[in-house]
Amino acid sequence: MKKHFILCINNRGYEASLEVRKVYEVVPDIQAEKHHQIRIIDESGEDYLYPADYFAPLRLPLATKKKLELITD
Repeated sequence: MKKHFILCINNRGYEASLEVRKVYEVVPDIQAEKHHQIRIIDESGEDYLYPADYFAPLRLPLATKKKLELITD
């Protein structure tokens, strides 16, 4: 499965769990998406649900994705 990352843009109410301007790994969760939430691996190292609007999508260049092992040749 391909890894997906997202950028935290708000941590109000979750200051101990999220850092603004930090990149987090997304854990796919269709049920969470239906409720406008996103499941990410946070500062605890575990996956939890957060409001989806606390995050912004990332668009990485192909070379960067390869270096992060997000895709293989």
